[in-house]
Amino acid sequence: MVGELKPHNAQITLLDYDPQWLKLFDREAKGIYSILGKKVLQLEHVGSTSVSGLCAKPIIDILLVVKNSADESAYVPDLEGAGYTLRIREPDWFQHRLLKGPDTNINLHVFSKGSSEIDRMLRFRNWLRINHSDRDKYANVKRNSARCKWKHVQDYADAKDSIVQEIMERAKVDDEKKG
Repeated sequence: MVGELKPHNAQITLLDYDPQWLKLFDREAKGIYSILGKKVLQLEHVGSTSVSGLCAKPIIDILLVVKNSADESAYVPDLEGAGYTLRIREPDWFQHRLLKGPDTNINLHVFSKGSSEIDRMLRFRNWLRINHSDRDKYANVKRNSARCKWKHVQDYADAKDSIVQEIMERAKVDDEKKG
């Protein structure tokens, strides 16, 4: 964590899917491209707000792939100059970095090119977009978990691990059949 970790100590707010989330992503993506230019190797809308019909916390998750996410000097100062704030640095977890947006509630997840986490995030998103049964199962677990009081938002995320793993196994089997 970069800066102070503030406890959440509340339930999680989930909203029904909002098509506006796609527009917010598009606007944010244009801004990121204008700031970083060719440093952006891939930029994707991920997380629950990227899946039509899925309830979500009203936070736009964006996947940014750069050459080397550990080389913060190559991209963080440019983003900070535009109002983004580096909030998480996880060198032991795929060199993940997370920045918050200047005016839109976003989580900008930064990974290095070739990180296996990129494929995992995209597989999960893509599977939920086409498999409505798993999307609905996931939504049900999310809604039930959101009713609990969580000290930290990450605790809520961790509570969904088993359904995510279950869904990822089905997505992986489907990918293997296709490929």
